[in-house]
Amino acid sequence: MSGLRVLRPGPRSLLQDGGRQGWQHLGVSPAGPLDWHAAAWANRLLGNAWGAPLLEIALGGVELRAEVDVWLALSGAETAIELDGEALPGWSRFAVRAGQRLRIGFARSGQCLYLAAAGGFRAEPVLGSVSAQAREELGGLDGLGSPLHEGDLLACAGGAFARGASVPWRYRPDYRTTGLLRVITGGDAVEFGEAALAGFFEQVWQLGAQSDRMGARLQGEALQAPRRQWSLGVGRGGIQVPPDGQPIILRADHQTMGGYPVLGWLHPLDLWRLGQCVAQQRLRFTQVSVSDAQADLREFYRFFKS
Repeated sequence: MSGLRVLRPGPRSLLQDGGRQGWQHLGVSPAGPLDWHAAAWANRLLGNAWGAPLLEIALGGVELRAEVDVWLALSGAETAIELDGEALPGWSRFAVRAGQRLRIGFARSGQCLYLAAAGGFRAEPVLGSVSAQAREELGGLDGLGSPLHEGDLLACAGGAFARGASVPWRYRPDYRTTGLLRVITGGDAVEFGEAALAGFFEQVWQLGAQSDRMGARLQGEALQAPRRQWSLGVGRGGIQVPPDGQPIILRADHQTMGGYPVLGWLHPLDLWRLGQCVAQQRLRFTQVSVSDAQADLREFYRFFKS
């Protein structure tokens, strides 16, 4: 099998798919894309199945050489894209011939880009998934959760399309603006008290520089969190408040158990928007009902899984 040869891997480029489902009870996080919206569009442009393996590129700075004719799609952060020196639009699919070089510049807005190939990239699954998870050393090209390295080969097939295509403008997010991120309050929310909850929703937070695929760390005026003496299962989007009062929003590589009180959960669609936020970006939160969040998510899945 031939594919795309890695000439420059960028700061962190990880193979991801629909995630490692069914293992959280054994302490294995699901992984998967930080931004499901952008990842879903990259696969949809190529007619790939939901969750087909693609590449999550953090910040950009990637160069690849095709060793096979293949159709690719790229979505996510705004950046310069060139094929043999010719500019390409983002959020689009395009044909690449063997010998051509694809250059992806560094992001001007947003954090993550998603590169998909027709039929999906090929790798050996670990526990049913190719998603790279470095902490647990699972998935990726080497099966150990490693990011791409210079010289790696991203195996892929060809694909056949009559022409290129792009995502309509109305579906492309503007990563330069965040707006209000919606939160479903719950978990230990009633134990926080009115003052602490008001403090979370009324203030402007900043996204901490230590945020990673495991959790987004917020910085602001500390919340008074209730004490809890036991651990519970936790999930993606959960908003934990540790003793220092600085909330942590759990992301794709989250742990599966936690003892910190949980204020609520970030709306899934907004959790994906958060994945594109840069360090020190200002964030505000507002409440949303479970039923409204469910309706939004059903609409998303109806569109992308149809």
